[in-house]
Amino acid sequence: METKKKVDEAWKARVKKEKQEEEMVGDSKEAKETSTGKESESKGSLPEPDFATFVSGLGMQALLFMGELSDPQGEDKVKPDYQQARYIIDLIDMLRKKTEGNLNKEEANLVENLLYDLRMRYLKHAG
Repeated sequence: METKKKVDEAWKARVKKEKQEEEMVGDSKEAKETSTGKESESKGSLPEPDFATFVSGLGMQALLFMGELSDPQGEDKVKPDYQQARYIIDLIDMLRKKTEGNLNKEEANLVENLLYDLRMRYLKHAG
C-alpha cells in the first residue's frame, strides 16, 4: 500500500514573503538613519541566517538545475543539469540525516516535504 505524502507548495510563497518583508524592513531602517543624518552601517548587510531560508534556497537551486525556474538574470529558462539537481537533492537529504532530532517540527516538516517534492519533480524530468 502506497502512502501519499502531502506536498507543501506554500514554502515558495513563504520564502518570497520573507524576502519582501526583509527588504521592507531594510528600506525603512535606511530611511530612518538617513533622516537622522547617520550613515547606514548596515547598508548591504545580509539577513540573519535561518535554517528554513537556507534549505529553501537549496531547493530553489535544485529547481533551477531541473529547468523549472527562469534565469535570475533574464527570462530564459536555464538549461537543465540533472546531475547538479541530484547533487543538491542528495545534499538536502544529508542535512536531514545530520540534523535529525535537532530540528523543530516545522523545520523537519519543511525538509521532508521539500525532499519529497524535489524527488518527484526529478523523477518526472530525469526519469
